[in-house]
Amino acid sequence: MHYRFLRFPGGKLRALTFSYDDGCLDDIRLSDTLTKYGLKGTFNFTARAKISVEDAKKHILDNGHEIAVHGAEHMAAGLTPVTRGIRDVLDCRLNLEKTYNRIVRGMAYADSGIIKFENGVTYPQVKQYLRELGITYARTLHGDNDGFKLPFDWHAWVPTCHHKNPNLLEWADAFLAPVEGGRFKYETPRLFYIWGHSYEFTNDQNWALLDRICEKFAGRDDVWYATNGEIYEYVTAYQSLVFSADETIVYNPTLHTIWFATAEKEYVIQPGETQYI
Repeated sequence: MHYRFLRFPGGKLRALTFSYDDGCLDDIRLSDTLTKYGLKGTFNFTARAKISVEDAKKHILDNGHEIAVHGAEHMAAGLTPVTRGIRDVLDCRLNLEKTYNRIVRGMAYADSGIIKFENGVTYPQVKQYLRELGITYARTLHGDNDGFKLPFDWHAWVPTCHHKNPNLLEWADAFLAPVEGGRFKYETPRLFYIWGHSYEFTNDQNWALLDRICEKFAGRDDVWYATNGEIYEYVTAYQSLVFSADETIVYNPTLHTIWFATAEKEYVIQPGETQYI
C-alpha cells in the first residue's frame, strides 16, 4: 500500500463547520438558520452569555449543534497569567457542564487568544493546562486562508475565514469544485471552517449574507456537516487506526466507523474490526 488519506463519514472528501462566539441573543436566529439549511455549528459561551439556558437548549443543543468554552471572563489566554487563565477556562467548563448537564471539551480562545503573549505566558504553557483541564481543541486566529486543511495542532486550530471575508464565496467555489479524473484517491480531505459573532449580522444589517453562505454549501451529498467537536472526534479516531508494519492489516480500536482511501481503493472499517488491505 502507498499513500492513504482520511475520508469523512460516508467516504466524503469535504467537511463544513461553523463557530460563533459569546452566547449572543442573535445566536437564536443564527442557529435556526443553520438548522434550516441542514448545517451544523459550535457556539462558544462565556459566563456572561446573554442567550437563556432554555433558548440555548431549544435552538442550539436540541438541533444537533454544540456548545463550547469561551472563558468565564472572556480573557485572552496569551495575556493572562497562567493561574488566572486556568481558572477562567475551568470555571467556564464547570459552569457549562453543570448548566447543560453534558460533557464540554471544546473551546474557542477569547479576545486576542494566543495571537499575543505577555506576563511571561507562552503557548506551550497554555496548551499544557488546556490539555490537563480536558480541553481537546481550541480555535485560534491567524489570518484567513483558502488551504482547507485539517489542523496540525488541535489547540491552535485556525479557521478558514470570518463570515465577512470578501473572498468567502469565491473560496467556497474552490472548496466545492469537482476533483478531476482519478485524482480523488490522492486528495487530502478538505475542511471549510467559518467563524464570527452572530450580533455582527444584526449590526451590519446583512443577515442575507448568512443565507447566501448557507445556500452555497447546503444540500450536498459530498460534504459532511459537523460541529467542531464531531470533526475532532472523527479525525482523532482515524488517527487511532492501527496498521501492521507492512500496512496490509488495519485494526479499528475506536467506537467510530472510519473511512479512508488509498490509490487503489476506498475502505470503511467498523468499530473493533480488523481488515486485510
